[in-house]
Amino acid sequence: MPPALFLLLLSGALCSLGHSMTREEKHRLRNQVVEMFDHAYQNYMDHAYPADELMPLTCRGRVRGLEPSRGDVDDALGKFSLTLIDTLDTLVLLNKTTEFEVAVRRVLTDVRLDNDIVVSVFETNIRVLGGLLGGHSMAVMLKEGGQHMQWYQDELLHMAKDLGLRLLPAFNTSSGLPYPRVNLKYGVRGPETRTGTETDTCTACAGTIILEFAALSRFTGDPVFEAHARRALDFLWEKRQRNSNLVGTTINIHSGEWVRRDSGVGAGIDSYYEYLLKAYILLGDDMFLQRFNIHYASIMKYISQPPLLLDVHIHKPLLPARTWMDSLLAFFPGLQVLKGDIRPAIETHEMLYQVTKKHNFLPEAFTTDFRVHWAQHPLRPEFAESTYFLYKATGDPYYLEAGRTILDNLNRFARVPCGFAAMKDVRTGSHEDRMDSFFLAEMFKYLFLLFAEAENLPFDVEDYIFTTEAHLLPLSLSTAPHSSSIPSNRTSEEELDDSNFDWTCPNARLLFPDPAFPRNLREPIRSAVDKSCPRPAPYREPGMGRPPLRAQDFMANNPEHLELLRRMGVSLIHLKDGRVQLVQHATQAMSAVAAEDGVRFMQEMMELSSQQQKEQLPPRAIQIVSHPFFGRVVLTAGPAQFGTDLSKSSTGVRGFVTVAEPYNGCTEITNAEYVQGHIALLQRGQCMFAEKARHIQKAGAIGGIVIDDNEGSSSDTAPLFQMAGDGRSTDDITMPVLFLFHKEGNILLEALKEYREVEVLLSDKARDREAIFKGVNVQEAEEDCLTEATTPTSFEPVGQSQMSTVEPDESAAEEVTPSQEEVSPVDEDASPAEEVSPPVEEVSPAEAEADSAQPKDEMDSEKREVPKDNTDSSSQSVDELLADWREDLEAFQQMEKDEL
Repeated sequence: MPPALFLLLLSGALCSLGHSMTREEKHRLRNQVVEMFDHAYQNYMDHAYPADELMPLTCRGRVRGLEPSRGDVDDALGKFSLTLIDTLDTLVLLNKTTEFEVAVRRVLTDVRLDNDIVVSVFETNIRVLGGLLGGHSMAVMLKEGGQHMQWYQDELLHMAKDLGLRLLPAFNTSSGLPYPRVNLKYGVRGPETRTGTETDTCTACAGTIILEFAALSRFTGDPVFEAHARRALDFLWEKRQRNSNLVGTTINIHSGEWVRRDSGVGAGIDSYYEYLLKAYILLGDDMFLQRFNIHYASIMKYISQPPLLLDVHIHKPLLPARTWMDSLLAFFPGLQVLKGDIRPAIETHEMLYQVTKKHNFLPEAFTTDFRVHWAQHPLRPEFAESTYFLYKATGDPYYLEAGRTILDNLNRFARVPCGFAAMKDVRTGSHEDRMDSFFLAEMFKYLFLLFAEAENLPFDVEDYIFTTEAHLLPLSLSTAPHSSSIPSNRTSEEELDDSNFDWTCPNARLLFPDPAFPRNLREPIRSAVDKSCPRPAPYREPGMGRPPLRAQDFMANNPEHLELLRRMGVSLIHLKDGRVQLVQHATQAMSAVAAEDGVRFMQEMMELSSQQQKEQLPPRAIQIVSHPFFGRVVLTAGPAQFGTDLSKSSTGVRGFVTVAEPYNGCTEITNAEYVQGHIALLQRGQCMFAEKARHIQKAGAIGGIVIDDNEGSSSDTAPLFQMAGDGRSTDDITMPVLFLFHKEGNILLEALKEYREVEVLLSDKARDREAIFKGVNVQEAEEDCLTEATTPTSFEPVGQSQMSTVEPDESAAEEVTPSQEEVSPVDEDASPAEEVSPPVEEVSPAEAEADSAQPKDEMDSEKREVPKDNTDSSSQSVDELLADWREDLEAFQQMEKDEL
């Protein structure tokens, strides 16, 4: 079952909270940051310079070609003293003006940019070009101050333009998306320069260019750089998935086809979103803000499941693509602060903080139950970045304590005699012989700013924007001269919509009238992640009070159960996708004993849903076998937790479909004479699934198909689920019942409307057509049907002995679908089941149907009317509906092959 979020929220019974930090303590921590920076920077200069990076365990420099290759990681190294360039503006921020001046002179004297070496366009742009531009910005600022850098004549800017021109050949593609690598000396010429053979690049690699290239254009007056960066962004925007408004992780730079269709806010995509918002801030172009807001709305709709951020498929955005998160998404709370959406920023940051405290560092990837997935930690700064921005937004000293934790862990676990070493495994504390340049470029900037007062800073950071590598670009660039020849690719459909500009720059003080508000958001998440506050079971006197509600007995539509939940401080929240989330606030419980009962209930619910996920039944198939489909059309259906188990039937259940009256199936069936011996079609809603099944079974149906009443729902955008029982024994239900989403159900209803007689096969998987129509020449039957009208046929019901048992499931009101980590097993509609096959697929090339049958009365056919409220007003034909399916089929099949 795909993970869905069912968050256990507990407030009350929490660990003690931190107190405000004195100015003296902040001063001490600020000095500690400077001392740690000195330790890292001086060891690089003493043991590694002019190499690109320091190897802190062996106290030497990492020179590409002299050390064993680390694969793509080494593409950041270009024999251009990477760490020194990446650190230039950090020196100024930390008030090391003399060291900055020395460093600039060294860069100008020692660094060459024309090396015959292949480098990453993305890494070289954000680290080297960004570092040169940040250094230039600082040099200009100091020169204007009149005391330092008076000799400076834009030398760093000239180097930046030289590097920009060396990167430009990578953009020579039909799409405008850059090749992922370029040779600094020869550009992109093909295999002889070890470039130009790639076909794919990551979304962030192509979409994280605009800040540096636009700044270069505006500093130099040459519009070519900004124009290329805009073109790449425009192409990515055009290739977004138009239904979900999400982008994939990897794209073909020539065709624009998505190679990996998983979408999130972490590795591969992260800084694309960051640069859309920051491009608006730096350049003042409303188009960037509108695009960001459209993407952001989809992120919050599909990816954000507070406090988690789970990757999804761009074509099926309600289906999580993985059950783990990578550490690069830790930047996202900081971006949400810039957006002004601070509540989810607080929640996600708190989750990340608790994971950090649990493992000392953020593992490179961790699961939704906060265990290590990838154990490395290369001293990434994204969590410190978000910590700084949240402190700026809230003024809450809690984030100063989070910064202290980062400092302490770096000193305790990563500090070595020659610098700071990356963690090879956060579980064992083992080290890796690397200290990436971003550690000096970003980590110490954000930590220094976190503990600094305004008077400690050499300039006002509010006058600058941080790039993704934390380089400082002046906001004055928004008014800098730039060529009007830069093309605008805004299309007519992209007229600016004022509604996309709400809450872009809110006043944080208005958002937090209660200083305790951030704390109230954090406390429940801390309890969920960090189980460090033991709760002994309360004493319950014999005979006092009713026994607590158990998770396995809970029914979401039982008023008594809902009242028991209320007493335990557990409430139901209706989510926008139809699920119901259980949340506990211990302070709202009737008593301490009731609060503890609520804690145990939530824990039981998590265990029960985890067990149900493991026992999840696979999806089922509804194969249309009558003319003119002859088994070619297969609809993916959800199973039930009751009735016949189709996986134990070698033949499945075959019969003609008819619409039950009433269509919701919640009372006795009034058209039993037409339902008898047929497979009944029912609409979801208004009563339990098992209740519908009993009514059609009593009317003589041999099977049932429940069609979703949520217009537009589809298995290509929503996870399948098992229909649950009604809390009673369901042994009396002896026929199969399957579930179809609205879009698939519409195909069946339209077929019934157009052809009057529609026969289907209910089975565990699509059957070979030769097996379905054995003894009949399928091709001849199909050809016959093309030349003569089809005569409606009757059908002899399949004996009950052909059917098997499926499991109980839930009803129509609402789903209490939990997630990966904590899922609520019961609900009115059910738990999502993993989808194995695309909604419509072709089955083997054979043909026709052969059942001897007698013509039916036309009046009988006319009485089986298709309900109007379940068909599109446009009344699409079956062919049109199938064409719509097949349009996406290739994408769905490719999606299932994607490497997640």
